[in-house]
Amino acid sequence: MDLRGKTILLTGASSGIGLALSRLLAQEKVKLALLARRENILRRLAVELKSSGSVILPLQCDVSKKEDIRKSYLEVKSQFGQVDIAILNSGFSHRAGVEHFEVDVARDIFDVNVFGMLYFIEELLPDFKCRKEGIIVGVSSLSDCRGFPRSGFYNASKAATTFLLESLRIELKKFNIKVITVKPGFVKTEMTERNQYHMPFLMPADKAAGIIIKGIKKEKRLIQFPLPMVLGTKLLKAMPDFMFEMIAGRIKK
Repeated sequence: MDLRGKTILLTGASSGIGLALSRLLAQEKVKLALLARRENILRRLAVELKSSGSVILPLQCDVSKKEDIRKSYLEVKSQFGQVDIAILNSGFSHRAGVEHFEVDVARDIFDVNVFGMLYFIEELLPDFKCRKEGIIVGVSSLSDCRGFPRSGFYNASKAATTFLLESLRIELKKFNIKVITVKPGFVKTEMTERNQYHMPFLMPADKAAGIIIKGIKKEKRLIQFPLPMVLGTKLLKAMPDFMFEMIAGRIKK
């Protein structure tokens, strides 16, 4: 698929994978709506990408707020007419064990990782179904495979995201709407920089973004990387529960 001329909406555009995607997508000569909470960073990014040949629309949007999403989506349609590809990339993580078990933390994570995606899909679907075309790209994670100590809220949110996208992929096929699930391993971002544990096969954000864009062009149903982590998570999923619990119990904070 040629991205040239497509209207692409990208959430979480101000940092990490989203920032790297912004820079690479701008090289494709597209109409690019960049959404994130940090308006100052978005505006600097828009200036940086001005000479790329793409049309850049920076929009402040907190994906945990349904009214923000509605307003942003209407603005994108007002400026660009329609959305062809929505890359729903916004994500939030916070490690918390039973020593500091707070439901409010879980709610914050689910508001961004799950409901932030669903709010956007709710806006997109009427237009996509009417046109019988459109691509939804949802960013999940390889961490959806099991419940790791002190990461249960995040793992659960990504598992929810993966299954929701899978369900939508099946249901939306008859409308010619494609749903792509992206499952990265460890990527070097502001979020992962806070991790105090070893992250195997840690990947630069620009490399991850390149893999994602290549997968979108091929219209792959599932984009997951790096291969050693993909194979490792398959092994973890197949592992007997008692064995996983024994191994996971040794993970250091």
